[in-house]
Amino acid sequence: MAAAVALTGGDPARAPALFRRYGCSGCHTIPGVPGADGQTGAPLTGLSKHVYIAGVLENRSDNLIAWIVSPQSFSPQTAMPTTGISEQEAKDLAAYLYAH
Repeated sequence: MAAAVALTGGDPARAPALFRRYGCSGCHTIPGVPGADGQTGAPLTGLSKHVYIAGVLENRSDNLIAWIVSPQSFSPQTAMPTTGISEQEAKDLAAYLYAH
């Protein structure tokens, strides 16, 4: 967990509430988040082991944060919407995902 925090600058403890607030849990299966069993988007289990984010970006913390904030700027045809999430909130989500 400490490595994920250092890598992202985020607080993973804030992530579960953010996943629910922004609707992430409706589309994605997210480990450790009750009710996050969506099947529309890719499961986010083991994200730290993936080579690419959404098949388009090298899996690095800066790319993950940028993807969460503005996915359509990297992949205009993606089904993932731009949600209005802040960069700090994206860091919190990234820290959680890299820790799980």
